[in-house]
Amino acid sequence: MEDFIGFIGVFILLVAYFLHLFRIIKPDKLFYLILNFIGASLACLASVLIHYMPFIILEAAWALVSLISIIKLFLLKPTN
Repeated sequence: MEDFIGFIGVFILLVAYFLHLFRIIKPDKLFYLILNFIGASLACLASVLIHYMPFIILEAAWALVSLISIIKLFLLKPTN
């Protein structure tokens, strides 16, 4: 089960990366940030389940940065 969760998380992160790399989505858009948050959260969960601290730290930081970016996006959104 841990492998499946980790695979899905990493797959989502790679999809986001390739979509950005090929200029399909921009890194400051909500969809990109959500993909990063979900992917990193799943990868972090898998790392917790297998007790692998280096990736727990890495993926938790990645998820946190993505979450902060999502929150900032909503707080700075124009109210027109």
